[in-house]
Amino acid sequence: MAEHKHGSMDIRTQEKTFDGFVRFVTWGAAISILVLIVLALANA
Repeated sequence: MAEHKHGSMDIRTQEKTFDGFVRFVTWGAAISILVLIVLALANA
């Protein structure tokens, strides 16, 4: 079995994926809130 050295793994791909996920969730939440505001104003 190979020796593992803590902190030696290349995680750039995982970090890019996580950054994309956070950006997607942020935009999705903002769009959802805007849609709810528009619906509330349309029903007023």
